[in-house]
Amino acid sequence: MANRPPLVAPPKEAEDVRPPEEAGGEARASWLPLLVVVLTQIQVSFTVNALTVSMAGVTSDLGIAPTSIGTAITTGTFAMAAFILLGAKIGSKFGSRLVFQLAVVIHGLAMGVVALAVNGGMLLAGQAIGGAVIALLAPTLTVFIADNYRGSQQAQAIGYLAAAIPAAGVLALLIAGTLASTIGWRYSFGLLVALAALNLFLSFRVRPVPAQRHLGIDWVGALLSSTAIILLSVGFSGLTAWGPLIAKANAPFNVVGLSPAPFLILLGIVLGQVFFSWTRRRQAANQPQLFSLDVIDTAEERATTFCMATMLFVGTAANFLIPLYMQMVQGLSSLQTSFSIIPYTLSIFIANTLVARLYDRVPPRTIARIGFVVVAAALALIGFTIRNEWGQLFIVLGLITLGLAQGAIVALVFNTLLSASPKELAGDDGAWRGLVHNISGSVGIAVAGAVAVGLLSTLIVNNIVNNPLIPPELKAQINLDNVNFITNEQLEDVLAQTTATPEQVDEAVRVNAEMRLRSLRASLLLLSGLALLAVIPAGKMPGYVPGDIPVGYPAEDGGGRIRDDAAPAS
Repeated sequence: MANRPPLVAPPKEAEDVRPPEEAGGEARASWLPLLVVVLTQIQVSFTVNALTVSMAGVTSDLGIAPTSIGTAITTGTFAMAAFILLGAKIGSKFGSRLVFQLAVVIHGLAMGVVALAVNGGMLLAGQAIGGAVIALLAPTLTVFIADNYRGSQQAQAIGYLAAAIPAAGVLALLIAGTLASTIGWRYSFGLLVALAALNLFLSFRVRPVPAQRHLGIDWVGALLSSTAIILLSVGFSGLTAWGPLIAKANAPFNVVGLSPAPFLILLGIVLGQVFFSWTRRRQAANQPQLFSLDVIDTAEERATTFCMATMLFVGTAANFLIPLYMQMVQGLSSLQTSFSIIPYTLSIFIANTLVARLYDRVPPRTIARIGFVVVAAALALIGFTIRNEWGQLFIVLGLITLGLAQGAIVALVFNTLLSASPKELAGDDGAWRGLVHNISGSVGIAVAGAVAVGLLSTLIVNNIVNNPLIPPELKAQINLDNVNFITNEQLEDVLAQTTATPEQVDEAVRVNAEMRLRSLRASLLLLSGLALLAVIPAGKMPGYVPGDIPVGYPAEDGGGRIRDDAAPAS
């Protein structure tokens, strides 16, 4: 890595707790630490999935609107993304195991608040607290893997960590969906409390990672990064509800008639640039930084990050559009849709766990290029062939193909980024992965929704305005300023309150069905094109470098400078 200071050895205490290597081979460490990592990842991922599956029960029980569920989910996601860079430093400064144990307890208590919620405020508070402590949990999981595994076993462990996210989705669909439709949604969150207690108990059997008291924390950088992420998240989330450009009626405010969403996004980008400039200045002055830019300081690492962000953006956007198609076009229930998505999440899990076996035989850039081509082909196939009468089998086959490619790419890019960065920055790598994962996923859903709804609105307005079968008096009774995806039955209910004749209702239903498909096709094809664009940066990814990842940050003095007496890494 050009222009980097020599790597330095971690503190002496950290060297004594690493798994030993046997002469002539690689020792196989116990999988218990990985079990804790995977169960914890399931705990935090299950939180969002369980709330999504339980939406009907939660809204009726607490007397809140379905949009409040989305607000609760995004609040937790935003809180996690906003504080994850700070969480990585706190974990290293005070000891990853201790921070993990405190965070897992707080997360369990937060899920207890959700389980006992009597109103939307308690639900929102539980999700916000849970999201904030995930910012402490996520970086420690990577450090646990770095501290306990080496070589090929380490690569496998990282694959299992990535696979735990779709695994949690499958469990949520099976467990939370069943509980919500039988004994009640609250039991799902009660299970999360029990899982938190199990993870706490098992964590005492994991070796403690030594605290690095010498680390300084850049609180100004923490404020800049957190504010930037919150502004970006709120701005992208408001694209659909507030309008991508012209302010809608439900926008909280407007700027000379324009939506606040793009202004918040622009301000978030500016603050993000200020954060990186601030961090570079502190690095040049040998002062403590919130996030080490060494994780992404080469063109190869930035290309890998771009590939990671693109895949997460495309994958989450597709995972939003496909259920939208199933429910709005095919008329499936939420539970039927959930079970239809299981093959997709399982295929991601399988690819996550198996792709590490290819690292010794196929260069990462080759795997990534093939993966993005397969993703683009799968999305294009779905986009070109969806029909109103189309059976589920073809969607499932397309989703399996998409999931296999997506799972391989996500595990690959994180493994490659982790192996290419300075080895002592495992905590920063974990924080960066969590940040990119949450921001890209949230932005993917927000942008996909805004694009699909925007296309649908434009198509329907053009067809209704120029349709001779829809008279002006009927057009005046239809609100064309707030077009969204609805089923044919919902549209018929709306038209029943107007003066529409049966023939006019049939024509409106035809237009709605046709425009929904055209909007979804165009959105999927746009995602397919975006996936193809990622083939170019995928070709710049660095080679995978197998080997041990030391734990912690370089030995520093109080001012953040690397000590002269620190020995170079061997």
